[in-house]
Amino acid sequence: MGVSTPSGAPASALIVHAHPEPSSFNTAQARTACASLEAQGYTVEFIDLYAQQWSPVLDRGEFPPFEGPFKPQREQWNAAKSGSLAADVRTDLDAVFRANLLVLSFPLWWFSLPAILKGWVDRVFAMGAVSGGDLGLFDEAALAGRRAVALMTTGGSADSFTEDGTFGDINEFLFHIHRGMLEFVGYDVLEPIITYGPAHVDDVRRARALDDVRHAFSNLDSRPMVKTSRSRTPLTAR
Repeated sequence: MGVSTPSGAPASALIVHAHPEPSSFNTAQARTACASLEAQGYTVEFIDLYAQQWSPVLDRGEFPPFEGPFKPQREQWNAAKSGSLAADVRTDLDAVFRANLLVLSFPLWWFSLPAILKGWVDRVFAMGAVSGGDLGLFDEAALAGRRAVALMTTGGSADSFTEDGTFGDINEFLFHIHRGMLEFVGYDVLEPIITYGPAHVDDVRRARALDDVRHAFSNLDSRPMVKTSRSRTPLTAR
């Protein structure tokens, strides 16, 4: 018997993975997360953006012909209402709505997402389809009540991503992802699952790190949410 979400729906997950090397630790980490979820009874869909050569470029060519300057959010809204979103966007958007857990799997590049994953967010989190337009933002957006988590690797050590470390607090770098992408469209965002500096440790420690990932995904129900700005005044109250 499969597990269920708190709302009673069967547990389902979508892993969107963005690493160009199939034999990387980052990819092994994503596959470990997938196996852990499936072992619990989740139905898991896995999108490997590099393997699919997914186009990250949002431009006017993916929309029906229109006059005047290209305003991406307006055209997304029009396409969402008319059912004319590009086929690859529609396919992945349907997968987003089938899942009550979204996992963004990526290496931290330039303290942010790889371009291919940012482009996936640009195109798939379409205005009028997941938020904005006739929909609300944050708790009123279309994906409210679902959960999301970032699954990451870094080049630096854990100590280097602290407030007093070389790079600074990891949470500062992830705020725009947690708040500006995931919470913005409604998700309850769990604390990220991070392996720090896997390229700089031996195989034993990498194996231990994969065990930690497996354990983390086995205990998502007890994982705390990120501390962002959910307490700030709602837009409707301003």
